[in-house]
Amino acid sequence: MWDKLINKFKSYPAQEAAVKLIFERGFQISEEGKVCSGTIKIPHTQIAKEAEVDPRAVDAAALRILEDEELFLFFKNLKSVAFLRDAAPLLGLGVIVITPKFGEDIGIIAEVSRIIADEGYSIRQAISDDPYMIKNPKLTIITNKKLSGAAMEKIVAAKGIDSVSIK
Repeated sequence: MWDKLINKFKSYPAQEAAVKLIFERGFQISEEGKVCSGTIKIPHTQIAKEAEVDPRAVDAAALRILEDEELFLFFKNLKSVAFLRDAAPLLGLGVIVITPKFGEDIGIIAEVSRIIADEGYSIRQAISDDPYMIKNPKLTIITNKKLSGAAMEKIVAAKGIDSVSIK
């Protein structure tokens, strides 16, 4: 699917930028060719401003998606989620942002989850960037409380981890 998405827009850099933003935000494309989140329509001018492209590029990208049954089905079914990263500290939750050595490595989430559980914490949310769509993917884990230094040391030492930061 990613190859198809990339190939469909690689000759149209402005449309590609718009599509990447639409994907990153979890926006959908409606049957009318409008960018939306649920039933809320997002003005194409706002998408264009954020993606730094002409609004016509957003219109064209949405139309291109609408005309491709497989891409339309994909974008029709995207969903936005409430990402707690920046709000978590206000709720007394812990935030760990992990940068993998290689985004495609297998087992990083499993290993970090095991460490967190073994240390007596629970995971409230885990969100991972897609390494095929995001240049420098990150794994963000929200825990029931801030992790101890010992827990952080174990995570930093885990296989495949490049760096770890806390918020």
